[in-house]
Amino acid sequence: MKLHNLQPAKGSTHKEKRLGRGEASGKGGTSTKGNKGGQSRTGYKSKMAHEGGQMPIQRRVPKRGFKNPDRVEYRVFNLGQIEQLLEKYGLTEFSPENLYTNALISRTDLIKILGTGEIKTKLNFRVHAVSEKAKSAIEAAGGSVEIVK
Repeated sequence: MKLHNLQPAKGSTHKEKRLGRGEASGKGGTSTKGNKGGQSRTGYKSKMAHEGGQMPIQRRVPKRGFKNPDRVEYRVFNLGQIEQLLEKYGLTEFSPENLYTNALISRTDLIKILGTGEIKTKLNFRVHAVSEKAKSAIEAAGGSVEIVK
């Protein structure tokens, strides 16, 4: 095989469609674009979400509710869950770094501790928020709570 012998595999290339080249091209006078109108002209661009005169979907569907831009979403852990996580992952401190390394939260999650359940282990908490009931239960077990910003 030499360079002058090289050619594409049979059936891998197709003849280019030559539009707008007269009747002999087989694509006639309108070049497959139909008759007249904006869509047959050069530079035609339809508007986004235009449905040809039909009422667009974003106007047909009713608007509902309200999305508060100032809402703070927390990843919530109850004291009962924390006791189980300590056994399973052997955590020495309950902090965003430890939870992230064990794939329990994503990097940007904020953590809040709630007071459902019991905690018996002395443990240090570094979290973004904590309920009063949870804080008193942690301190009763001999642990400490630090609020991280």
